[in-house]
Amino acid sequence: MIRKMQKTDINKVADIWLDTNLKAHNFISPQYWNDNFQAVKDALLQAEVYVYEDEAQNRIEGFIGLNDTYIEGIFVRSESQSCGIGKQLLDFVKQRKQQLNLHVYEKNTRALKFYQREKFHIQTETTDEPTREKEYHMHWNRKTSQ
Repeated sequence: MIRKMQKTDINKVADIWLDTNLKAHNFISPQYWNDNFQAVKDALLQAEVYVYEDEAQNRIEGFIGLNDTYIEGIFVRSESQSCGIGKQLLDFVKQRKQQLNLHVYEKNTRALKFYQREKFHIQTETTDEPTREKEYHMHWNRKTSQ
């Protein structure tokens, strides 16, 4: 089930954010993610966030965070990855938005391939200032992806 995040979900969601970033971005110091944990946790409470909940286990398996048409990120528990949860979360917001944008690190090849498979196209290449890592700005438009 996909539903809007509730305040009571914040600790579970923030833990998924931290764990997923540490594993997916092993090219960035773990200290970076730990230093940003509280700020992200606070930001999540203000953002448009949808969670994927396994109702049988009463457990949040992943979430997607949005700021209007910008995807702040899709995060799925490591043990639940490659089960279609990220795609379901993305499809959920694609039904509600005409276009979507995001940034993805060049070295996060798994995420890059996922977004390309889902009809996102690289628009520009930049460097993320805090991490000094190369990233791509990607765009999806409902009209051009059908």
